[in-house]
Amino acid sequence: MVRNAAVAPLSTPESDYQAGRCNIGPAEIARRRRFGHASAVTAVALFALLLLTDAPGWLRLLLFLPAAGAAAGYLQAAFHFCADYGWRGVFNLDRPAGHGNVQSVADADARRADRRMALFIGLSSAAVGTLVALIALLV
Repeated sequence: MVRNAAVAPLSTPESDYQAGRCNIGPAEIARRRRFGHASAVTAVALFALLLLTDAPGWLRLLLFLPAAGAAAGYLQAAFHFCADYGWRGVFNLDRPAGHGNVQSVADADARRADRRMALFIGLSSAAVGTLVALIALLV
């Protein structure tokens, strides 16, 4: 049974820049999600290759890179926030994806909030990469 209900307008990431919370729009979000997918596939393929070739266990630490990349892509997509843009003090909410299509963040407090979020994403991605690499090492 389908009910007819009033639907509230969706809040979209492109509606407004929010310091430390949203600095990319739909095209940029999709781009980071694709990067997360590609990095996750790379991590799985590398792990399979290392297992199939009976490579030395320490080489499994290489999984850090694609696992951290996958985490970075997915976190940026989930938070609607580009860590690189946050570090550089820019945002891109409605233009086609690309580093050349950005606007500057003028407010110093907003730039600080953006850098805190960028640091959070970077450290979280590194933690995920480390965890995956260590688990792979133990397998």
